[in-house]
Amino acid sequence: MDAEVLTYLDRLREVGLDQHGYVTTAQAHDAGVPSAELSKMVARGRLERAAHGVYRVPQVPVTRYDEYMLAVLWTGASEACLSHETALQAWEISDINPDRIHVAVAKRRRINRRGGQGYVIHRCDLAPERVTWWQQIRITDVPTTIEQCISWGVPAYLIRQALARAGRTSLLLRRDRERLTLRLEERGHER
Repeated sequence: MDAEVLTYLDRLREVGLDQHGYVTTAQAHDAGVPSAELSKMVARGRLERAAHGVYRVPQVPVTRYDEYMLAVLWTGASEACLSHETALQAWEISDINPDRIHVAVAKRRRINRRGGQGYVIHRCDLAPERVTWWQQIRITDVPTTIEQCISWGVPAYLIRQALARAGRTSLLLRRDRERLTLRLEERGHER
């Protein structure tokens, strides 16, 4: 479809289809949708305000991963990704059940917006190779996730469970498993 014949809602839906129905104000602007139009679309019920700077296109079906995408987009940081306990749960290598969504952003990033009560924001600079994709959402890779959880103080039995389960997959190389096992043992001596 030619870009000139796409309506503003069509443009937002195109973006939202890849993001569990969500689109940020910046992404709307990049798609050629003026900020004033976003407010009009919300008033008409064609768009839903999900959080500060984040909207939901209601025509995109809801998924069980929506809350994770919203958390990442809420930060307003292009480098944001799921991390720590949330990533450990997402990878399904541990029985962990975090009570908040953990998101990593760059150290330089300052987040001054309302609505983040259900999130834990971690400031850390991650090399691009330490971040991957899960359900179309940026997330730390398995070795990074386990390393973060060791540093964060996740109970050792959950870390051992993750090492064992991930160690039986291609998600965690043997050398990484050995390195992380040693790191967990060292942490045990520190506490």
